[in-house]
Amino acid sequence: MKGLVTVFTKELTDYLLSWRGIILFAAVLLTTVFAVFGPSGALQNIRQALDTPTQYRVGEFVFLRLFTTSGQGAPSFLYFITMFLVPILGITLGFDAINNEQNNGTLGRLLSQPIYRDVVFNGKFLAGTVTIGIMLSTITLLISGLGLRIIGVPPSSEEAFRIFLFLVLGTLYGAFWLGLAMLFSVLLRRVATSALASIAVWVFFIFFMTMITGFIANTIAPVDAASSQQEVMRNLRIHVSAMRASPIGLFQEATTVLLVPGARTMGEYLQLQTASGALWMPGALPLGQTILTIWPHIVTLIATTAVLFVISYAKFMREEIRST
Repeated sequence: MKGLVTVFTKELTDYLLSWRGIILFAAVLLTTVFAVFGPSGALQNIRQALDTPTQYRVGEFVFLRLFTTSGQGAPSFLYFITMFLVPILGITLGFDAINNEQNNGTLGRLLSQPIYRDVVFNGKFLAGTVTIGIMLSTITLLISGLGLRIIGVPPSSEEAFRIFLFLVLGTLYGAFWLGLAMLFSVLLRRVATSALASIAVWVFFIFFMTMITGFIANTIAPVDAASSQQEVMRNLRIHVSAMRASPIGLFQEATTVLLVPGARTMGEYLQLQTASGALWMPGALPLGQTILTIWPHIVTLIATTAVLFVISYAKFMREEIRST
């Protein structure tokens, strides 16, 4: 336990105080603040959005609109977190966690000390996860404070708890990308190769996953202008199910339901549409029902992260490590 604390403290200090960490945090913070508070940011549209009826018709969760409202030409904070901020943080912190020390010979010297090999890996993963949680929490709290000062509407207790759950879920999402990057760091010897492999997976999920799931849905359940409602719904159901193979799709759906209390998952929406055959205008979900709704998404993210961790952990424990 003492060795784990030592490795964790050392890695956490390196992540937070190194030039890479400082520059990364500053760039992410400035980009996020500009997206929310800039001339065409989300804050300029919040009051207009409050006065305009939406598909959810939920006006009491005013503070949460700060995180889900898009600006003119600027994405929402939630979109930015899902697509860019957390994946970049996880990949940046993990792509050279193992192979860089192997190439420099420092890993062998570290293991020559009274420190177990599993402690090194666990300490690096835990430090990276905590770093992601600290950065995400700091940015969220700064935006919350600035937004509170500007819009003058304090969050309710339920809104505060939803934001807290969002931070927990965001940290778990970051742990997935950290685990993916560390897996490539263990499997691949070159640092540049592991970085490119991690970025390639990220790009695949962002740009190509939608096209692939659309192709799968259209192949299994093709639709055209003459298709019936049942055929269209079957096509959409297959598309939604395939999209849940993507961690981005899982996190985006879960956080949308969490931060937009009137939203539902696409699976629930399709079921209600099929059953009623009419347009459905949802009301706000209680917090307990929201957690039950997104629980499968959370379990899937945890399971996927655990699989990545176990594979990289097993490979690292069996590797031959030399000091030179």
